[in-house]
Amino acid sequence: MYPGDVRYTREHEWVRLDGQTAVIGITSYAQDELGDVVYVELPSVGEMVSSGSEFGTVESVKAVSPLFAPLAGEIVEVNEALIGQPELVNVEPYGSGWMIKVAASTPDELDSLLEAEAYEQFVNDLHA
Repeated sequence: MYPGDVRYTREHEWVRLDGQTAVIGITSYAQDELGDVVYVELPSVGEMVSSGSEFGTVESVKAVSPLFAPLAGEIVEVNEALIGQPELVNVEPYGSGWMIKVAASTPDELDSLLEAEAYEQFVNDLHA
């Protein structure tokens, strides 16, 4: 259910490392809990984020939720497609619905994040 090539946070973000660049989005669980995403607020390229810091918000028909950076670094790209098509977060949360790309300053932070099985267990425990 959750891709094995990414790591997960307890705040329901995911990160996929591509060399030194971390691609970040929200999980399928998060988008499902939010419902239809209608707006995504993302930071600017060049901004610095630290691990656990808020980098934007996602607004749905149900709620506005903060987005948290799983890794520290400089934002090198934002998904401009989400401005006109925020529903991509619902349709392809691990694909075209990604949010930001970060030049990871400490890629070893990835080791502290959850692997797919652990995240799935975490989500299951939320509903137990």
